Amino acid sequence: MKTTTTEGVQIVVRTEFRPDLSNALESQFFFNYTIEITNNNYFDVKLLNRNWFIFDSINEPRFVSGEGVIGEQPLLKQNQTFTYTSGCDLQSEIGTMKGFYTFENQLTGEHFQVIIPTFELYFPGKLN
Repeated sequence: MKTTTTEGVQIVVRTEFRPDLSNALESQFFFNYTIEITNNNYFDVKLLNRNWFIFDSINEPRFVSGEGVIGEQPLLKQNQTFTYTSGCDLQSEIGTMKGFYTFENQLTGEHFQVIIPTFELYFPGKLN
């Protein structure tokens, strides 16, 4: 589990290797990541965008950017938490992801970035 707080928004990340969606013989490794976002501010915030940097140990890094997460742009009130699960595929046994979200302060309309901590994606067989 990885945790960080930026501008009063806490991000907690958990990962899971998915053997049912992976095939090591064909260099296909799939991982789920669950992200918990908690607004610790006294004002409401809205998640506008996501930006991911995906590192695969044998390939060029990928950059993924888009609106919201899993088709949503959640509005979080004070002390409210939003949790979602998504996935990432790699062609190697080891990789990492990191990034940031862009939020809007609903009180002032200002935009700010919230860091998503770097988290590791490891094929369990590689760790033995």
